[in-house]
Amino acid sequence: MTLMPHKISNLTCPLCQSANGTLFFQDPSLHQSSPHKNRDYYRCPVCLLVFVPPEQFLTLEEEKAQYDLHENSADDQGYRHFLNRLFRPLSKLIQTNSSGLDFGSGPGPTLSLMFKGSGHSVEIYDYFYAPDLTPLTQSYDFITATEVIEHLHHPRQELERLWSCLKPGGVLGIMTKRVIDQESFKKWHYKNDPTHICFFSIETFNWLAQHWGAAFSAPEKDVVIFVKAN
Repeated sequence: MTLMPHKISNLTCPLCQSANGTLFFQDPSLHQSSPHKNRDYYRCPVCLLVFVPPEQFLTLEEEKAQYDLHENSADDQGYRHFLNRLFRPLSKLIQTNSSGLDFGSGPGPTLSLMFKGSGHSVEIYDYFYAPDLTPLTQSYDFITATEVIEHLHHPRQELERLWSCLKPGGVLGIMTKRVIDQESFKKWHYKNDPTHICFFSIETFNWLAQHWGAAFSAPEKDVVIFVKAN
C-alpha cells in the first residue's frame, strides 16, 4: 500500500527543528467518528522523532477530556509499582533532601509523593491540573516527566525549559514508550492514543544527550535518565 499524505503545511521536526520529515506511517482506521481520523506519522531524518503534524492534534478541550478518564491514584499500589521503574534508578543519583519537580503530574500526583516520602522536596506542574507556572521559574536537583513527553505540542520548547530548570549536576528522568522500528510501529497500541503526538526512540534520546552535552542512560524499560554537566 502506498502512503498518501494529506495536506500538511508543517513538516518541521518539533524537536530538533530539521525540515523534510518523511511519512513514516498512516493509519486511516483511527477515530472514524472524529475529524482526527487518518492521522499521519512523520519521522525526522536527523533526530528520528516520529510526530503527528499539528493540523491533526486534538483541541485542548478534547485532549483534557481524554485525561479526565485516567484513574491513576496515589493509593493504587499497581501505579506506584509502575512508577518505581523511574523512582528507583533516579533515587540512586540524587543526594538526601534534594529538590525536585514532577512535570506533567496529572490529576492524581503520585511520583512527587513517593519522593517526598523519601525526604525530598517536590513541586508539581501540569498544564491542565496544576497550571501555576511558578515552579517552572525555579531550579531543581532533579526533574521527572513520566508518560508526558509523548503529549507535548512543542517538545523542543518544553524540554529546553526543563533543562534550564536543572541545576548543574542535576538529573532529568523521563518515562515514555519508545519507537523500535517501522514494522513494530504499525501494530503499536501506543500510537493509537489520540493525545500521543510525539514518539521517541533511543536514537532520539541520544540526539538530546549530545545536544545538551549530557550523560545519558536507559536503566529500565521505557526509562531514560540525563545528568547535566557540572
